[in-house]
Amino acid sequence: MAAALQVLPCWVRAPLRPLLWGGPVARLASSMALAGQARQLFESAVGAVLPGPMLHRALSLDPDGRQLKVRDRSFQLHQNLYLVGFGKAVLGMAAAAEELLGQHIVQGVISVPKGIRAAMEHAGRQEMLLKPHSRIQVFEGAEHNLPDRDALRAALAIRQLAEGLTADDLLLVLISGGGSALLPAPIPPVTLEEKQMLTKLLAARGATIQELNTIRKALSHLKGGGLAQAAYPAQVVSLILSDVVGDPVEVIASGPTVASTHSVQDCLHILNHYGLRAALPRSVKTVFARADSDPHGPHTCGHVLNVIIGSNVLALAEAQRQAEALGYRAMVLSTAIQGDVKSIAQFYVLLAQVAGARLTPSTAGSLVEEDAKLHELAAELQLPDLQLEEALEALVGARGPVCLLAGGEPTVQLQGSGKGGRNQELALRVGVELGRWPLGSVDVLFLSGGTDGQDGPTEAAGAWVTPDLARQATVEGLDVATFLAHNDSHGFFCRLQGGAHLLHTGLTGTNVMDAHLLFLWPH
Repeated sequence: MAAALQVLPCWVRAPLRPLLWGGPVARLASSMALAGQARQLFESAVGAVLPGPMLHRALSLDPDGRQLKVRDRSFQLHQNLYLVGFGKAVLGMAAAAEELLGQHIVQGVISVPKGIRAAMEHAGRQEMLLKPHSRIQVFEGAEHNLPDRDALRAALAIRQLAEGLTADDLLLVLISGGGSALLPAPIPPVTLEEKQMLTKLLAARGATIQELNTIRKALSHLKGGGLAQAAYPAQVVSLILSDVVGDPVEVIASGPTVASTHSVQDCLHILNHYGLRAALPRSVKTVFARADSDPHGPHTCGHVLNVIIGSNVLALAEAQRQAEALGYRAMVLSTAIQGDVKSIAQFYVLLAQVAGARLTPSTAGSLVEEDAKLHELAAELQLPDLQLEEALEALVGARGPVCLLAGGEPTVQLQGSGKGGRNQELALRVGVELGRWPLGSVDVLFLSGGTDGQDGPTEAAGAWVTPDLARQATVEGLDVATFLAHNDSHGFFCRLQGGAHLLHTGLTGTNVMDAHLLFLWPH
């Protein structure tokens, strides 16, 4: 397993100085220096949403230790506090909760990714580990973010704990990205394998996380408010680290403490859209039919307090502050980047062209066609919080380097059997396209990374590229089109310059989707 977040060498933190791109050797040295700063900003984004600081901002104890304060609510503590959790960041969240509330926790169960304790221990991340004689039981499962038998056992233990609670009890629920795969509790007669197969088919056809979670909730005992229902009549406080665009609590980890608003008809509409309704197993049809005829209808979650404690917005805001401290004109474009990775790559390439022209007085206003295409594509992508015009206006007359930041979670439609992830594929597509168009007297670097430190089933968080990528690939005999056709972006970046373009952080212990950084350097 790769090491965890590294302390960057002093040259990365050195003051900004002009990068001279000249010949191949000079270009390589310059791009590596800028890549170091890109990594620094990415890691500052991750650092802003680490579990310890977030939990301590969200929770506090009265001096006498008898009341737990969560935002503006207070809860009495008298040997009545229980804890459950599930997600990629939950081990660190539970460790932080134990540090603050340890003597009050009666019992706990968490479901976390396979191998995460060993990885954190190997990386020396003691703050992410529970105490030796913890009252919190840990289950590891969902290898490669897919539900499995180990995760199923964890979900059963969590359900049993919740169902044993009384009106005097308080259940603290820790939720982060990856929680859906770590809390599988299919409603019989649906089996784990059938549910997993359906999820895989939907993901392979480009279904969004919202669509995937709508289906998961309909087939689960615990998702879509099921966990809150199991814990009733106990009070429930959910602390949520968001890995979903817009931070909708009903979608994150499939909303186990939020009553579902989706119907069977919503599920069938999604399955029709991706051409999968005819292939449904009989067990799934049985569960849908049973839910459709339920006389009680959907349940409510009035006994629950759901609190978002960390998000992509918070992560990018910190990266923006750090970029400005390094001398960049920094702007956050959007924290809601969604859509097919091909379209997102095209958006960033057009953005680099248009923004580069705005930065260069001699070319300002010359890319009328590209400007129109950029705005047309932005409209098609329907990004609700996009600050495109504001960012472009701010670039007119700007001096010095620029850093445009964005976040979200694009989707990849799988066509091949290669190895990779959405961040590496996005970076590869951006790098190839950047090299096909004149960028004037502006140097460009693009980085895409997953804040959890693991992009797809790889040990890389993502990758960075420059317009020189296609030339470098040709020199090394790498056919980019073949790698893309096989969705083998990781294979490509492993071979390109010995893996120098890969972003390695190790498992970070957090997860707030992806961060995209576009650097523009006029000269």
